[in-house]
Amino acid sequence: MAVTVNTFSLLLYISLLFISPSHSQHLTTTFYRKTCPRFEQIMQDTTTNKQIASPTTAGAALRLFFHDCLVEGCDASILISSTPFNKAERDADINLSLPGDGFDVVVRAKTALELACPGVVSCADILAVATRNLVSMMGGPFYAVKLGRRDGLVSRASRAQYILPKPTMSMNQIIKIFTSRGFSIQEMVALTGAHTIGFSHCSEFSSDIYNYSRTSEFDPSYNPRYAQGLRNACADYRKNPSLSVFNDIMTPRDFDNSYYKNLPKGLGVLRSDRALTMDARTRPFVELYARDQKAFFEAFGRAVEKLSLYGVKSGRNGEIRRRCDSFN
Repeated sequence: MAVTVNTFSLLLYISLLFISPSHSQHLTTTFYRKTCPRFEQIMQDTTTNKQIASPTTAGAALRLFFHDCLVEGCDASILISSTPFNKAERDADINLSLPGDGFDVVVRAKTALELACPGVVSCADILAVATRNLVSMMGGPFYAVKLGRRDGLVSRASRAQYILPKPTMSMNQIIKIFTSRGFSIQEMVALTGAHTIGFSHCSEFSSDIYNYSRTSEFDPSYNPRYAQGLRNACADYRKNPSLSVFNDIMTPRDFDNSYYKNLPKGLGVLRSDRALTMDARTRPFVELYARDQKAFFEAFGRAVEKLSLYGVKSGRNGEIRRRCDSFN
């Protein structure tokens, strides 16, 4: 009889594993209402002050958020500093160009929140809300951010290096990265609209503007005048690796649909940007968002909400870090 009971218990446990709600279903927009009543106000004050002081913060935080979520999930693993025993995500080659302002706005918010409600708010939630606030400040959509994420317990550079999309990848490779995580091609194109703000380092596209081929100095998919402008702007990139250009040449400080309008004109900085107009799977969405900013904002809001719930941690799978750059 004992064997029968144990077998039944095992089967019941296995069945519960399959019907248990995902970690994201534990999240709510009111998670800190009782435990940290000033959470929203502190986040708003911090992000506003930081953006005013450093106008590149919005683009920096948005990129940091994407790079965090696509690897281990939205768990602030990108914020962890390396140690002699572990090379963390932020030190993967693909992440070395992440701007410091994105990290700094999280540190500032965490410091203020630890004074108001110690040990309550996760770094993962801080990054998610900071990104939303900053996108909205730049004129973009205000979307819901569910709260209650815990901070991840793993951060490895090797994971980031092989998971994050690179500008030199084929469209097939980039699409696979997103679809393997449950995102449609349309959602991928909407999320790529984040390039309407922020900048790219010259080293990320130098092979497209210098000595491109035997017959052309630059990739012919560029607008020729734009390519020459990029060549001039990036002339000293080997001596100065921090040299960068805005992703959106027309309205770099506004979150709008100009990014999509630029692409058919050959005004996309990265090869992966320009490829969006050349692939039959992605072109219709570029054309849609170029002519209809409202459609872009709605699609971006839905897609980034979905991204913000990807791979979130709860319970023993995470923690509330005392410092965002180190595990407890």
